[in-house]
Parts: sequence; structure tokens; C-alpha cells
Amino acid sequence: MSSEGSVTRHLTRLKAGDHAAAVVLWRRYFQRMTRVAKRRLSGRARRAADEEDVALDAFDRFCREAEQGRLPEVQNRSDLWGLLATLTIRMAIDQLRREGREKRGGLRRENAQGSNPALLSGRQCDPGFIAQVAEECDRLLASLDDATLRSIAVWKTEGYTNEEIAEILGVVLRTVERKLHDIRERMAGERDSPAPR
Repeated sequence: MSSEGSVTRHLTRLKAGDHAAAVVLWRRYFQRMTRVAKRRLSGRARRAADEEDVALDAFDRFCREAEQGRLPEVQNRSDLWGLLATLTIRMAIDQLRREGREKRGGLRRENAQGSNPALLSGRQCDPGFIAQVAEECDRLLASLDDATLRSIAVWKTEGYTNEEIAEILGVVLRTVERKLHDIRERMAGERDSPAPR
């Protein structure tokens, strides 16, 4: 049986509640997830949670979502790795944010990198505007009917380079650049079309 067929079969079993399938998938993806987490956590001194903890949390989240029937779009190896890498990155970012808050005792104005300018200036953003931006982002992401394209779009917004994305996906750089071009074309078309009412 092909590797792709094997992953698809184990995914189907996991969605049906077969915990043995989760063990097989864990063995297959643990090292890759750990490497993704390690890159995201690199440069941080004495982490409370290391990359293995992050990978474990991400995989646990994936299993819970799969068993509750919330991942119908994850059908094959490519879909699965895109989701696992995304969950791992998000868990690592959450961990870094928690550690940063604990270390600083809350937000510090002098660290402006990646911060919301409205917070730094003491002004609050209009909640209606925030909701509108979030809704538009969700609409644009939903226009990408391919899970890999959605993952790439999210990774780019999180600051990943094209080279890092190529490494996560296990593809050459040119493939990522071609997919990014496709994403831009699709999103430009969506922005130009009237929003549904």
C-alpha cells in the first residue's frame, strides 16, 4: 500500500475514533512537528515548554478535532501535514506569547515589534472595524478551496519566509512561489468582486 493510501486510511480510522490510528500518525509526524516547533521557538532562553511539548499539544488538538468530526477537509497526507504544521506553529506562537507576558508582567510599550499601533498610542480600535477586518480575512481565506493554499496564506501572515514554507511542505522553493502567485491572483479577484449581502 502506498504511503499516501496508508495516511488516508489512518485518517479515516482516527475520525471514526480508532486511537491506534492516532499512534501510527503520531509516530509518522512527531519528528517533523518537533522540528517545526524548534525553529519557531529558537533563540528563547530556558523555555518552560520545549518543542516536544508544543508538538504534543498540537497533535492532541488535531486528534480531538478529528474525533469530533471537525476536519472533513483533511483527506490526505498533504492536507494532514499542512494542518499539523499550522497547529504546531500556532501552539509555538501561543507559548512564546504566554512566556513573554509572564516575563514582562503584561504588555510593554517599548517593545513595538509586531504590536498593534493603536495599543501603543493609547487608542482603542473600533470593535466594529476589527470585526469587519476579521470577517474580510475569513472570506478571503475561504475563497481558497485548497487546504495547502490556505496554510501558505496563514504562514505568510505569520512571518514565515518562502524558504521556511517550502521546508515545512517538503517542496522546492519555486512551488511555494507559484502557489503564492495563485493565492494573490485569487484574492485579488475576490477583493474586486462585490461582497455577498
